[in-house]
Amino acid sequence: MAGTTALPLQELIGSLDNTCLPKILQVCSGVYFQGSIYEISGSEVCFSTGDLIKVINIELMSVCCEDISDNAKFELPINHTGLFKVVPEEMPYNTVEEMMRLRPVDLQSCLPFTFTSRSKMTFGSFMLGAERTLTVICVERHEGEEDQVRCHVQGQQEASAEVCIPLSSRGEFYECESEECFTLREIMSSPALRSRRFRFMNTTKSDRRFLLSPVYQVHAIMNLRKNVLKFPSSLEVDVVDVTEVCKDVTFATPLSLTEVLSQPDESFPVVVEVLEGPETHSLFKCSWLPELNKNAHLILHKKGTSAMVVVSSLKSRKVQQYFLVSQQYGGRFRRRPREFNSVYELYAASIQIPGLKVSVTRNCEEVEEEGVPALSVGDQLEIGCCDRVELPCESTMGLKQSVEALVCHRLQEPADGDDDDDDEEEVRQEDDKEEIFLPLYMQGHFVEVLSDNKKYRLKDLGKDFSLPLDVKVVSRDTELETDPLVGFACLRIEGALLEPTIQASFAHRPDCCFEIPTQWVSMSVSFTKDPLPWPEGQYPKCQVDRVTEVTDTFFYEFRKQDNSDAAPPPRPPKPSLSFSKASKKASSKSSRKAAKAEKSKDQPCKSVPTKQFSDLTLNTKRKPPAPLPPACLDDQPPPVAPRKQSASEIRPCKALPNTYTRLQEAKIKVPVGDQEADEDSDHDYETVDDTFSVMVKKAQEKVMFY
Repeated sequence: MAGTTALPLQELIGSLDNTCLPKILQVCSGVYFQGSIYEISGSEVCFSTGDLIKVINIELMSVCCEDISDNAKFELPINHTGLFKVVPEEMPYNTVEEMMRLRPVDLQSCLPFTFTSRSKMTFGSFMLGAERTLTVICVERHEGEEDQVRCHVQGQQEASAEVCIPLSSRGEFYECESEECFTLREIMSSPALRSRRFRFMNTTKSDRRFLLSPVYQVHAIMNLRKNVLKFPSSLEVDVVDVTEVCKDVTFATPLSLTEVLSQPDESFPVVVEVLEGPETHSLFKCSWLPELNKNAHLILHKKGTSAMVVVSSLKSRKVQQYFLVSQQYGGRFRRRPREFNSVYELYAASIQIPGLKVSVTRNCEEVEEEGVPALSVGDQLEIGCCDRVELPCESTMGLKQSVEALVCHRLQEPADGDDDDDDEEEVRQEDDKEEIFLPLYMQGHFVEVLSDNKKYRLKDLGKDFSLPLDVKVVSRDTELETDPLVGFACLRIEGALLEPTIQASFAHRPDCCFEIPTQWVSMSVSFTKDPLPWPEGQYPKCQVDRVTEVTDTFFYEFRKQDNSDAAPPPRPPKPSLSFSKASKKASSKSSRKAAKAEKSKDQPCKSVPTKQFSDLTLNTKRKPPAPLPPACLDDQPPPVAPRKQSASEIRPCKALPNTYTRLQEAKIKVPVGDQEADEDSDHDYETVDDTFSVMVKKAQEKVMFY
């Protein structure tokens, strides 16, 4: 087929068979605008003007039936069981050969067939009159002679004869309707029959004429398409055959980074072209990521699995930073003491480092009822095991309570003396160790005591210690042009991971390499045949960037993948009866003060005078109603309210450092009469000024007077 002739896709595909494939077609025009998307069986195929389609296979799927009278179309499956008859052409044929060319290729299986001649014909001594019917019996071919058809001629009074008619005989011939029937598969297998018109046999549509055309499922590949495309040949686009012109065109196959990892080692190093850059830049803060744009060329040196750690800076800095550090990092680290803000954190660290020693950095008062010992700044504790201990207080049901506590030994400070007494001092310290119990729910402030001043490589830290681990870089990686980890007072190694990576570099800087973590970067590339930018066999010495700054989004995603199953810290025990009576008043007042402080953020703390005393409010809290006069007026005085506890009768409560809220000692405000709100009352009484108390007292005196 000519390479410059544009044909409808249906027509061009119908003229092909699998023996002449592959064919390269170019989309040149169609009824759809550029970039139109065809949704076919759940998949989308996009064709734009100028696209190249390499057809690698065609498969007959169905037959399109077009009604000649109204151009209505419908499809029938190729295995349709109905039969069709050929509709004779209304136009005359000029030669017998022209009429025979429209018969199926396997002519012998489709014989006999009948036609008529409108004009007189003479063949030697035999004269054939007009309007005579001839039935073709066979085709005779003799070497060196013209091909002929042997026909049977029906004469008058049942007389008949046979005559041989050369194919080049001219006249006015008309085809007669034959009794032959064909299936759809037989029709589609013959190019001659596909150009004929048919009608159904023994159906209501037998009087309607149809053109039958095959509908193929086209298997093709396109440039920058990953999978083999499948689409019907009935798409209304025009294409042109450009196989001879584009025989050397390479169809690029896009590969994700995960698919690049599955390529054999022999494929590297290789030059690739970026087809789609990274979808998001929110995970990394590195110099190479913004350069991974579309059409950029990269050199993929090798693939592998790299051991990495996630490192974070201190939260006290203005902006907390995070880094992804390769285990091949060449700098040296020194351990830094860790800080702990609860006993539970001490417990978690002691599991990883037995014999952990810490120093107390903030005083803690003793709470005997909860088993909390007193701690002073500078106390050194050696962390032991976790055990269950009983509290001296009882629960509300009168039962003994037990909590999980950390068994620790308080170490005595060494006394000043000569060096000769060091051994005796150590023995004395062992004997003077004080065993104390710290409940796991206890809050505190501790710092790790380190005696190790050794320098470590990153891979050595992973062997000797568990994570998380606080460190400081004391010597930089000399192979890096700039080491971003130098200058931090403290870095925390949060976790480790084994990451599939691809070592890559840009074509204009082939020796400056970086590692692409394939699980965190989403992009597609295609392998090219471009030569490597160095002499053959002279692989350059590469410098690999071993520190990559990442964002907090990366860190949070890494934390989510960690899937830690660690249990939350335990809750403090319920207060006992004896302890609750002593501390209820203080905690109630402290809670009320906290509520006032919280509400005072939105509303000023002022008293609002109203017509009724009962409507007097302070911080939106309603005061109790004024006392009512008795129902019957007699000489008996009204009942006297029971006396409340005085300030001297209330035992001050100590702080509760284990309930996550430090309570100050209750500051009790006593109104006139040295009375306080009843702690067992359902009302929430508040302190009032002297003027209000005097007014209430006068009102009571008036009631007594009446």
